[in-house]
Amino acid sequence: MNDEALLSGGWLWLAFVLIALATHVPRGSFIVAGSRVRLPEQLQRALRYAPAAALASLVFPDMLLVDGRIDPFNPKLLAGAMAFVVALRWRNPWLPFVIGMGIVWLGRA
Repeated sequence: MNDEALLSGGWLWLAFVLIALATHVPRGSFIVAGSRVRLPEQLQRALRYAPAAALASLVFPDMLLVDGRIDPFNPKLLAGAMAFVVALRWRNPWLPFVIGMGIVWLGRA
């Protein structure tokens, strides 16, 4: 079967329906179930860290890799580490941003 035959007809629509179900059923189940279903306490605690973990998984590879290779002397990695230390030490929401961006700009100069 060639590619054109696969993309025409029912196979394409079947793929659309399956993707829609895979996307909407997990999300919609929380709305439909509402307060009738409670997640276990351990799962609720674990889900609190999901946004931070998702952000870290997006940001950390960009901080670590330069041209597809690991570079431990990357200015972005140093800036991220310093921003993390500053955030832990002073708990100021703007200070890590300012320090991190300052280090990146100095590293590029």
